[in-house]
Amino acid sequence: MNTYLAELIGTAVLIYFGCGVNATVSLNKSYAQNAGWIVVAFGWGMGVTLGIYAAGSISGAHLNPAVTLGLAVSGNLPWADVPGYMLFQLLGGIIGGALVWLQYLPHWAKTEDQGTKLGIFSTGPAIPSRFSNLLSETMGTFILVFAIMFIGANKFTEGLNPFVVGALVFALGMSMGGSTGYAINPARDLGPRIAHFLLPIAGKGGSNWAYSWIPIVGPLFGGVLGSVLYNAIFNQQITFVFWFIIPLMILIIIAAISEQNKK
Repeated sequence: MNTYLAELIGTAVLIYFGCGVNATVSLNKSYAQNAGWIVVAFGWGMGVTLGIYAAGSISGAHLNPAVTLGLAVSGNLPWADVPGYMLFQLLGGIIGGALVWLQYLPHWAKTEDQGTKLGIFSTGPAIPSRFSNLLSETMGTFILVFAIMFIGANKFTEGLNPFVVGALVFALGMSMGGSTGYAINPARDLGPRIAHFLLPIAGKGGSNWAYSWIPIVGPLFGGVLGSVLYNAIFNQQITFVFWFIIPLMILIIIAAISEQNKK
């Protein structure tokens, strides 16, 4: 199978299970309505595991433009492959979102709250605060990519690695997901958000495009940060990207703290 097609399928699987668990705990008349955050985080973790199994042997199962960008910066992926990976990850996110819409087709009209329906497809902040929200997404994705790289440096029983990465995403959701819903993946947020925008979802409302740049920019920046810090610490490889990314991260932290002090 073509590596780009594998990324599309793997990302679609991830979104089908991830946004699917959002739907099953949120939509009216769902048997699992109000099942809670633990179920959501576990569903996303298992979605990641299954997505990796779908694509891992073919494309490496990035399933995430932030992971793709981080690996390219670290020299583990040719730059020529980056646009194709990202495009097909985004397409997979759109397809996964459309499948969730079809799965719960009768439930949309039974759920009146527009925010609930949007939250099934895309993320949003618990407390809107531009730089703090950006910092949350950056930090979450930094941990994701940094941990994926040191997980990859260890030897596991064949076939176990996807479960370890799925457990990582579950842990991220439990520990860090409460601030912005832990997109930590531009394709995970933008793909289903586009699906929400395009699909004839009953009573859906707007797609909150004003916020949509944060779960794109934050994860991409965090992915690069995780990659360059891993190489600096574990491989003693410091490039010019390191000297650019660290001051920028400090500026984001300062801006987030300043933003809170003004409130």
